[in-house]
Amino acid sequence: MRTPVPTALVEVEVADAARRGVPSVVLTTADLGETERDGDGWRLGVGDGGPATWRTAGATLVRALDQADEARSYDVLLPADAEAERVRAFVLGATLGGYRFKVTGEAPPPRIRSLRLVVQDPGYTDVLAAEAGHAYDLALATALSRDLANTPSNVKDPQWLASTAAKQAGGVPGLKAVVRDEKWLAAEGFGGVLAVGGGSSRPPRLLELSWRPSSVTGHAPHVVLVGKGITFDTGGISVKPADGMHLMRTDMSGGGAVIAAMLAIARRGLPVRVTGLVPCAENHVSGSAYRPGDVVRHYCGTTTEITNTDAEGRIVLADALAYAVKTLNPDLLVDVATLTGAMKVSLGLRTGGLFATDDDLAARITTAGGRVHEAWWRMPLLDEHADAVKSDVADVRQCPPGPGGITAALFLREFTAGLPWAHLDIAGPARSESEYDEVVPGATGFAARTLVELVESYTR
Repeated sequence: MRTPVPTALVEVEVADAARRGVPSVVLTTADLGETERDGDGWRLGVGDGGPATWRTAGATLVRALDQADEARSYDVLLPADAEAERVRAFVLGATLGGYRFKVTGEAPPPRIRSLRLVVQDPGYTDVLAAEAGHAYDLALATALSRDLANTPSNVKDPQWLASTAAKQAGGVPGLKAVVRDEKWLAAEGFGGVLAVGGGSSRPPRLLELSWRPSSVTGHAPHVVLVGKGITFDTGGISVKPADGMHLMRTDMSGGGAVIAAMLAIARRGLPVRVTGLVPCAENHVSGSAYRPGDVVRHYCGTTTEITNTDAEGRIVLADALAYAVKTLNPDLLVDVATLTGAMKVSLGLRTGGLFATDDDLAARITTAGGRVHEAWWRMPLLDEHADAVKSDVADVRQCPPGPGGITAALFLREFTAGLPWAHLDIAGPARSESEYDEVVPGATGFAARTLVELVESYTR
């Protein structure tokens, strides 16, 4: 008897050019005698046998099979001691390890269509199927986040990002999407988003995704996720160096993680109220671009002195955080962004920076990250730098002196009204130049899985 795992793929339309190679996964049971073994199979090493090595093994297997001129579907005979956590890690690696995104006129290369995981003990089928399905949902969220971030910016403007997310949300029962345009933003006073997007001919948008499950009874936490949606970042008048600027198509990776997480949360039917906000803008250079020295008024009325137009992410996040506080009545706030180069220097390219005002929330995030194989390191919110956020000509200044990642977090804290809040800086792990574990070059989809697992932690 087969126990199917969800196989519906989330497609992002880029002229049908996304070549993701995301296989479907099915769990089944079989006696050893029922499984053909002709001596031509693969034997996979799993190192010390820990979940991390199972994840790497799954990714390695799929990459090898993608290169093989053989069948497109395969059976994987799991050992008798394949406990749930290992199977979950294997499915995650196998689903994501062969991911590819390429815009091309050529025919797509052959890819694995499916894997059948064969277990020897029918008594474990239900448990392992649930774990495999959970991992598959998380992997699809990561793949969608990668798709959105990898999409070239001549396609991906603010309207495209917001409307693509809204279109995907329309296919998920109970998930509501609203896209606000520049006229609405101006009428409501989103001065930060309008300032950052003012230099581009492609105007900004605000995406709001709402999940209100009917299964919630009594008081359930209302989680608000805010993601930076800068669809391309030239740096504005404080223009970036040319080297590496082409990678700025992934500067909306935080927003992509929030979009993908919201879809996964709704598909899993998690009994927690969740709202996702993605302020979308393109930071460009033109005669209408905002300037160093400008004073911007945010949604809440707080004013910010602009000192560097290349620190635009915190300016759009400030508007969204203020909007969440004033209109959504959240119990906790989490923002995620490719925010500062300082985090890349501090933590490298495989670990996300975590700032939090609440110890329980910080612990939930690090635990959630551990369960889904995303590493976080908690950074301090040093009060001795808090006064540096104040401005002489406005309420706050955009780029206070001091340690860049910390002062950026302190700036954002000004817009959270004392609510439990966490800031996730993914500037390092959001992109990769190399292949490792389940990661491939390009956008990594980092943080999407952690956000889903964080929300799910409130259901246990």
